[in-house]
Amino acid sequence: MSVKRFGVSLEEQMLSKLDKLVQKENFPNRSRAIGFLIQDHDVEEKWEGDEIVAGAIVLVFDHHKRDLQKQLTAIQHDYHSVILASQHLHLNHNDCLETISVKGKASQLVKLANQLKAVKGIKHGDIVMSTTT
Repeated sequence: MSVKRFGVSLEEQMLSKLDKLVQKENFPNRSRAIGFLIQDHDVEEKWEGDEIVAGAIVLVFDHHKRDLQKQLTAIQHDYHSVILASQHLHLNHNDCLETISVKGKASQLVKLANQLKAVKGIKHGDIVMSTTT
């Protein structure tokens, strides 16, 4: 992949916002920040266009809740074709963190995440999606 140079003209207020983003996200320069924003926009378009995306579903839950693990496993088995791997970590005596790596149509991944988050005993859940290319 070759790098192309080009000039960008921004209003002072927009440039200030870009510089704040560079600083906040620790980008090495403005070019990297602009590239990140373009890639982020591309991911959002693929998500909204129901294209194939990759991502991770993260869940935090109390493993002492009755049948919670059984319910999570049953849901994941229903979506075995989009689940690549999962990792289960013990945060403390009660709480666990589960990360589920996924790849498939965006709508199917969102549906899976929503079903998992809806299980009684889930304290927090979220999905992050990215491109496959």
